[in-house]
Parts: sequence; C-alpha cells; structure tokens
Amino acid sequence: MSAADTVLRTEGLTKSFGGVHAVDGATTEFYEGKINGLIGPNGSGKTTFFNCVTGMIRPDSGTVTMHGKDVTRWAPHKIARAGLGRSFQLCRVFPRMTVLENMLVAVQPRTLGEYLGNTRSTETVEKARAMLARVGIDHLEAAEARDISYGQQKLLELGSTLMTDPPFVMLDEPAGGVNPSLIERIALLVRELNDEGTTFLIVEHNMDLIMSLCDHIVVFDRGRPIATGTPDVVKSDPKVLEAYLGV
Repeated sequence: MSAADTVLRTEGLTKSFGGVHAVDGATTEFYEGKINGLIGPNGSGKTTFFNCVTGMIRPDSGTVTMHGKDVTRWAPHKIARAGLGRSFQLCRVFPRMTVLENMLVAVQPRTLGEYLGNTRSTETVEKARAMLARVGIDHLEAAEARDISYGQQKLLELGSTLMTDPPFVMLDEPAGGVNPSLIERIALLVRELNDEGTTFLIVEHNMDLIMSLCDHIVVFDRGRPIATGTPDVVKSDPKVLEAYLGV
C-alpha cells in the first residue's frame, strides 16, 4: 500500500496511566477503502488507542495522521467533522429519548432544546427513518432507547454514527453482547457500506467475525502492534498465536 492509500497512520503513539503503558510507541497504518481490524487480548491497549485517535484522550507522545492531516491534538468534534464516525465499546445512547430522536441528535449542531423542538427538517427526519430501516429497527422509532434490547441499542448507535455519512468509521466491539442474528446484520451492513466506499476500522473479540470481515488486521499486545497483514497471515503468525490465542 502507498501513502496515498493510508486513511489512518500513527507513529510512536504513547499513552500511560501511572506506570502502565496502555499504548506504547505504536506505529500503525490502516487503509482507505478497506475493512481494517484491530485485535488483541484484553488490556492490550485497543480502546485506549481508539480514544487517542479520536481525540477522547490526549496521547503523551507520538502522532496521529488521518487522510494525510496531523490530527494528534484536535478536539473530538473537530475530528468528527473531518469525516470520522465512531461507536463505543459500551453502547452510548440517550436512554430517555426516542429511537428517532437519538438519530436526529447525531446531526443537530445546536442546543438540547433544539434537538427536542421543532427545528428538524423534513429531509433530516426522512434520512433518519431511512437509516433506521437500513439497520433494521425502523419499527422502534417511537420507543425510548432505554426500552429496546441491548442489541437494538447497538444498531441504534451504529445508525446514529452513520447519520453524518462519515467516509471513515471506527467501531469498538460492535458484536459485543449481541445475539448471532444481529451480529450477521451488522456484518452485512458493514460489507454493504464498504462496497459503497466507507472505510472501517473495527476492534472486536469475535474472531470468526473479524477474520471473515476484514481485509487488513493489526494485532496489539502490551500496547503495541506485534503483527499485521491479511487474516490468513495474522492467524498463522507465531506471535499472535502466543499472545492472543494462547497457543
């Protein structure tokens, strides 16, 4: 892959909490137009890496480059406006708002009062309903988010992430706590969106899903990459078998 194909690059990225190096000098590349994966054992630094990349926490050192721009110290909202959508390991929805209102929040740049008021355009509401249909929960649009299942909340979070049409989407354990039928729905949607041009970076512990879905995988252990390549290359790497699979 050339530099022009790189959607995200980190160089020497480091973040410590006390004496623990959660991310330890990580230099990585993820590629435009691909479904990229990031895997590793619990505590290997994957979510901290995500948080550094998306501006949720500031790294101690190193750089983050997205679409060729240094975004290392950008605020999360600025990174989002530059074309990055992101979901979280622990599903984040507004529990007392309806499913439809949760979708509309994703594209409203003003106050909470305006989210709940009459400032929604017909076009935005139609887009939200179309996205709910695409993720398969349009029949729940009037339900409060707290009253739908956890798997449905995951689909809602994914749908709201996609409301701004981000060209690059980072998903943190999209299959976590989700039943097999919903996992397949998420996988199908990711494949469809990737075919339409959306680039993905996915953290996931479901190895069957990650190996069947991803084109390019980076494996973390102790805060740094230990292997990179296609699923076939990665799953046969001795360092991966030792660190991740315990072989």
